[in-house]
Amino acid sequence: MQLIIDNISKTYDNGVQALQGISLEITKGMFGLLGPNGAGKSTLMRTIATLQNADSGHISFNDLDIYKDKNAIRKVLGYLPQQFGVYPKMSSEILLNHLAVLKGITNKKERKEVVHVLLDRTNLYEVRKQNLGVFSGGMKQRFGIAQALLNNPKLLIVDEPTAGLDPKERNRFYNLLSEIAENTIVILSTHIVDDIKELCHQMAIINRGEVILKGKPLELIEQVQGKVYQKIIDRSEFEMYKSQYQVINETFFMGKPVVQIMSNSNPGNGFEPIDAGLEEVYFSQINQSK
Repeated sequence: MQLIIDNISKTYDNGVQALQGISLEITKGMFGLLGPNGAGKSTLMRTIATLQNADSGHISFNDLDIYKDKNAIRKVLGYLPQQFGVYPKMSSEILLNHLAVLKGITNKKERKEVVHVLLDRTNLYEVRKQNLGVFSGGMKQRFGIAQALLNNPKLLIVDEPTAGLDPKERNRFYNLLSEIAENTIVILSTHIVDDIKELCHQMAIINRGEVILKGKPLELIEQVQGKVYQKIIDRSEFEMYKSQYQVINETFFMGKPVVQIMSNSNPGNGFEPIDAGLEEVYFSQINQSK
């Protein structure tokens, strides 16, 4: 099971170059696509989902060309976009049943079984009679996953799925995606670093339409280990430190600004080494690509 993205580029009519020569090979399991808002993540997700064509390049899934075989791809594709609408006065059971018909599950008995299994799997069975308009953000996201799984997809795309969820809902969503990824390619597009760290065995960082780093999260963290230092500073000093060091991030500790830098050797001057994580990997790459 393999998704091959080969040199994909996309420029919109307004002149914005959203993708610039994106190439990735993605296999079964969870793949994280990490990047800031506006980096091109959603454009790439929509392109893979056959909702728009690229200007150049090719995408194939298990030897199927997604442009030449759109209907075949859609039969094995599940997609949860960043924003999706529901009918607020319709119950989750009725709407999921309706969407199942649209996805070709015409046998009434089979459809009822599929709908109930998915509602149970997404922890919505007990509230299946409630209108979607009273669902919390997390419940709506779980309904979104339920509809994406109706055709038992081999390729599942989820775009910013945990934005706005509380920690409990996020953990529930993590568990569900991890279970699905055991037999499916799951592409998780997000700007939340913890989503990638917790879930993905492979990842890529995208910024300004380009892949700037790809690999295994733990290996990427190891590459920056021992190279990240930080220091509490006065707010007025930030620009000075920015001109003298490779600043990757500015955080706060008890209300005081903390500057983080990347250095191959101990910079002295009051800087202390810290244990690097995926967040430091991310900020070091994003700031270098500005």
